[in-house]
Amino acid sequence: MDEATLIEKLRRIEALHAGAATPGERTAAAGARERLLERLRRFERAAPAVEYKFTFPDAWNRRVMVALLRRYGIEPYRYPRQRHTTVMAKVPHSFVRDTLQPEFREISASLMAYLDSVTERVIRTAIHKDGSEVTIVPEQIQS
Repeated sequence: MDEATLIEKLRRIEALHAGAATPGERTAAAGARERLLERLRRFERAAPAVEYKFTFPDAWNRRVMVALLRRYGIEPYRYPRQRHTTVMAKVPHSFVRDTLQPEFREISASLMAYLDSVTERVIRTAIHKDGSEVTIVPEQIQS
């Protein structure tokens, strides 16, 4: 997968989570953001925003979540002494459950697959052609 293909895939994910009704809408990301913002406004009218604490195993996932929150006009923050991989936000629970988390999971998985393939290619090209996993050997009994 090249970068242009990844970007198009991420746009299709956004359109899908925006509630695109037809196949044409799913492939055209124009208007997807506005549909998602309208969905967020409906969730906010139905239930108040609550403070969420999102924690991530790495900076890549944190950056994806921060970008998604900002896309929807939600200001991400963290408190002093919280880890850099922690993100706080005030968001309606139903928006997190129905839109934000599913979209985050799909985008994160697509981005990780892309980064994995790039890393694999670079290692095989620049470092060593054998990029396979290490061999598992039986444990040795220490005397």
